[in-house]
Amino acid sequence: MTRFSHLPHLDGLLDLACRDGVDIRPTLLRVVTDLYVQKPFHTAEEETQYIELANGLVDGVDPATQQIVAATLRAYPAAPAAVLCKLTGEASAPVKAPAAPATPAAPGARDELVELFFSASRDERRLILANLMSIGTARTAASAPADTLARLETAALQRDAAGFSRTLAAALGVAPALAERITHDGSGEPLVVAARALGMTAAMLQRVLLFLNPAIGQSVQRVYDLAQLFDEMTPEAAAQMAAIWRAPLARRKPKHEPVHWDDERRSARSFGNSARRARNDRAVPPARKSERSR
Repeated sequence: MTRFSHLPHLDGLLDLACRDGVDIRPTLLRVVTDLYVQKPFHTAEEETQYIELANGLVDGVDPATQQIVAATLRAYPAAPAAVLCKLTGEASAPVKAPAAPATPAAPGARDELVELFFSASRDERRLILANLMSIGTARTAASAPADTLARLETAALQRDAAGFSRTLAAALGVAPALAERITHDGSGEPLVVAARALGMTAAMLQRVLLFLNPAIGQSVQRVYDLAQLFDEMTPEAAAQMAAIWRAPLARRKPKHEPVHWDDERRSARSFGNSARRARNDRAVPPARKSERSR
């Protein structure tokens, strides 16, 4: 199964996917499938893990989600026949199309997962991270520069949450508002994901946890649990979650960004003022010689 040895069996994980009347199973199924098809090839263990996860989620999702997932898998040459059969109800999987690049995860599903992750309980967050780890994601982790990690640690030791948040936003490439959510989250799992994605050491993370957020640092057991989560999480899973966090910002980023916030307005005003001056100069006739001599 997954590397989260302290979590219950898969049946227990699937039970967690439905909480307080808000069913997160459709989003989980769409996201783990989108992530699965991003990797051209999978080991037998990765395929088995995906089949168990997907088949366990299929029965609890609506027909529209089943159709979306089935369409995604049909376009994937290495789609597991067992999952397709369960989705479509066909006795055998359809003939697979020639190899083609896998499509990226649907933006809507990723946006939903971001909100679900931050609103989820501790166990539910581990469920999401377990799914990311178990499907064998293709994204590789890239450590942040040492000076960036040093700035993050210094800000944490000084209890400078605002400075930590600014540095974190630049290091992860996420929106400032999201970096603030990570920094101020009372449970700490987002901070652990960020630390793993940036390549922090376990010792550095523990110092950050102890000083940055009092809601976390005042509980020795909480720090211990988060340190254990850090050890169990793969860098690839953390990198995948960080990529999901970055996706909304990448879609909103404009093609052109003025150097100053009001450059475009000032440019328009300057153009308008120049045009008015030119019209006024043409409208006022030059003074006659007799008038200039007075």
